[in-house]
Amino acid sequence: MSAFAALGGLFKPTSFAGLFGAAPSVGLATLALTISKDGKIYASTECRSMMAGAVALCLYSIFVSQLMRRFRMSAMSATLSSMPLWFLTAFGLSRIFLR
Repeated sequence: MSAFAALGGLFKPTSFAGLFGAAPSVGLATLALTISKDGKIYASTECRSMMAGAVALCLYSIFVSQLMRRFRMSAMSATLSSMPLWFLTAFGLSRIFLR
């Protein structure tokens, strides 16, 4: 978790630090509530879903930054044009790993 806090400290404004610091806690709390309510089997599916979403978001973020840096696209056009990549990656990974 300290890696997320350190990553958040690199960005300006510092409000990003709160976003990066909260992500692991929210994920763990969600899994704990899911285990207590629906059991470990269902929670394992939720955990894999979170990991697929995180991988998809990471690829999306890299792609957007490359579009903005290499092709000088505006932030709005780069993010909007990259949304299909995010969705296809997330749904593709969920289709592969969550059968």
